[in-house]
Amino acid sequence: MKKHLLSAFSMLFAGGLLSAQEVVFEEYDLDNGLHVILHRDNSAPVVTTSVMYHVGSKDEDPQKTGFAHFFEHLLFEGTKNIERGEWDKIVSSNGGSGNANTFLDRTYYYETFPSNSLEVGLWLESERLMHPIIGQIGVDTQKEVVQEERRLRVDNSPYGAFFEELLKNLYSKHPYRWGVIGSLDHLASATLDDFKKFNKTYYVPNNAVLVIAGDFDTAKTKKMVADYFGAIPKGAAIQRPNIKEDPITQTISAKYHDPNIQIPAILLAYRTPGQGQRDAYVINMISTYLSDGESSKLYKKLVDEKKMALQILSVPIDAEDYSSYIVGGLPVGENSIQDIKKEIDEEILKLQMELISEKDHQKLLNKFENQFVNANSSVQGIANSLAENYMLKDDTNLINTEIDIYRSITREEIMEVAKKYLKVNQRVELEYLPEQKAAN
Repeated sequence: MKKHLLSAFSMLFAGGLLSAQEVVFEEYDLDNGLHVILHRDNSAPVVTTSVMYHVGSKDEDPQKTGFAHFFEHLLFEGTKNIERGEWDKIVSSNGGSGNANTFLDRTYYYETFPSNSLEVGLWLESERLMHPIIGQIGVDTQKEVVQEERRLRVDNSPYGAFFEELLKNLYSKHPYRWGVIGSLDHLASATLDDFKKFNKTYYVPNNAVLVIAGDFDTAKTKKMVADYFGAIPKGAAIQRPNIKEDPITQTISAKYHDPNIQIPAILLAYRTPGQGQRDAYVINMISTYLSDGESSKLYKKLVDEKKMALQILSVPIDAEDYSSYIVGGLPVGENSIQDIKKEIDEEILKLQMELISEKDHQKLLNKFENQFVNANSSVQGIANSLAENYMLKDDTNLINTEIDIYRSITREEIMEVAKKYLKVNQRVELEYLPEQKAAN
């Protein structure tokens, strides 16, 4: 087993010295390939148990999309030792809370308990992995749940389809090209054997990381991990094709008519490097500078000063193979979406031709340092960071060092990365429009 113990660090903020909490962790592998990360913090009597599986929407068959998200729901249905409907009752009766989420590259399950209920969390997650019931009743039940979720979040939600519409235009080959929630038709036509095969392929210990963060005794916890997870058989090695997209060399123009909106929007999407690459960190800084929040350049210019936009939209998407930067806006008054696009392009061009001010650069650094501290201010946040850094960035210790990457990004580097990736001919331009009414 491999073991790493990592030291404390501190961060300097404008206006004073703020010391971030020491994130000391230990990591090792079980014989079945399950990676285990332990972070002990005895300052409060709570503990988070989480498992991240390296399976997301990109791992699906193009003709059977939505499986990864579906399993996020299905695996709360019960196990050989937990009856249907009892999962949440067990969590709440032990004073805990829990949830799960799915994205392009991973699925994440977690529970936070009083520390004396740590074993309950370990038992629950080992049951989910070792003894899930993939049965017709659960599948039929969760199909209805997912259908309702799609209706609520996508089909009947204002601007709810923009994510799917951008993805299918940003990608032509890579499985990021479909939305995480997937196709209801694919789920409806899937057989029970299809779901069992997906579970057998991806829900195996060698495709997962178990993180325990909080108040626990290390020796006792290691024994419980071995007892609950050690006997779970290792799965077959997962073969993932390395699918590369051709570069975008001409502007991709698209339109979508949404029956749920009255105000149109313009959305500009740029394909950017995977989240572990240095340029992806620079893009995140650019996104924050241009369009993240009321202090951003585009918000102040278009919403506050010129009053051209009702809202500025910013959706940076960090993902393992490719990331993306999405920016756009909703016009107000006599302004059009083309007017908004012109103003956005002016700010991007300025970023490509001029260095941002030293004051703005320092404000960016302060903001990222603040975000870094806040993300790791609870054991639940630390558990999530440890899992993602290990699984998607191949460096668990980024929980301590990632802020150093942002600190090292210069104004010159911001300008060069903006020139490299934020070109008009390398983007999708989506006109997101109200549904056209048929003439009488």
